[in-house]
Amino acid sequence: MRTLIYIVEDDKDIAELIEFNLVQEGFKTEIIPNGDNAYEKIISSPPDLLLLDLMLPGLSGIEICKYIRTSIHLKDMPVIMLTARSQETDKIIGLKTGADDYIAKPFSIKELIARIHALLRRTKNKHEDIFTSGNLKIYFDSHRIICNKKEVVLTPKEFKILETLVRGKGRVFSRLEIIEIVWKDNEDVDEHTVNVNIKRLRDKLGECKHLIKTKQGYGYIF
Repeated sequence: MRTLIYIVEDDKDIAELIEFNLVQEGFKTEIIPNGDNAYEKIISSPPDLLLLDLMLPGLSGIEICKYIRTSIHLKDMPVIMLTARSQETDKIIGLKTGADDYIAKPFSIKELIARIHALLRRTKNKHEDIFTSGNLKIYFDSHRIICNKKEVVLTPKEFKILETLVRGKGRVFSRLEIIEIVWKDNEDVDEHTVNVNIKRLRDKLGECKHLIKTKQGYGYIF
């Protein structure tokens, strides 16, 4: 699904220029030239990121940003403030009301796009489900594994085994349980397959392999 960006800007030429370039970049966009309409749209159908002009007909960009930051459901929405003003006081006001970034007109489209990508990355990392234990870090959403600052590449099955053990929070999983969770109804998989995959998983984890322990006669535990 494409990232949705609302362009809340009353200058038609600027709004259409931004929209054209964002669409070329692969984003889905919608132009909203009025502050009141923008707020109603944000409430009913929140975007993934908001480009918000400071001075608007109806509600101002500052008022909209204040409302967003006091809403339980909208408070984490990424916001970049756009304005024709470049004074430091306006920048401070914009950031104090909750804008994540601020860019003054006239601005470079390339710079705006770079800032959008950077803010989206920060937002994604902020909300990603991450597990850390010693030198091991697991990013569950992006399926990334880091051990001692080195990336570990796992197969989907190996990752699922590791995720199962980690989310088990100290529970011992038998080989049959792992088969049911990872391979589901595949009748060709036996306990030896689990042992082989656990060995490969440990080998790939290297310095972090000690975190997966064997309980003789029972199974495996993280």
